[in-house]
Amino acid sequence: MPRKKTKMKKTMTSESYVLDTSALLTLWNDEEGADFVDDLLRSGAHVYVSFMSCMEGRYRIWKNAGKAESDEFAKYLDLMPLKRIDVTNTIFEKSIEIKASNNLSVCDSWIVATAVAEQAVLVHKDAEFEQVKTIVKLKALPYKPLVRKRERK
Repeated sequence: MPRKKTKMKKTMTSESYVLDTSALLTLWNDEEGADFVDDLLRSGAHVYVSFMSCMEGRYRIWKNAGKAESDEFAKYLDLMPLKRIDVTNTIFEKSIEIKASNNLSVCDSWIVATAVAEQAVLVHKDAEFEQVKTIVKLKALPYKPLVRKRERK
């Protein structure tokens, strides 16, 4: 089934953006919201990615599809018009504060800290980020429907 075009506001090139792992994987897997990420990358806006998103994306793909596919994802990231942000003392300290103050994974804490440090909008597909909306601007892509576990009888 072809993916639906997601209607989202036009990207403003004056803002900076950080792509969460979920946004990268949305584009990689051509999921709903991929058109927004693609448009953003073509807009001329400053687009960043945390080193943790690169790592998280690679290990998830490796686990699900193998090392060769993970290596292809790394090449794909290298071709994108985005800048990888590595650890700085500011990001390190902010990630500690975020992890201590919120119910986020370590990876997500690093990614949020990167967006805060870059004063950038965090583009994501993860409802857990709603808890940090007071410290970072968020741009949510369409969330995947929740899959409920079958109840035991």
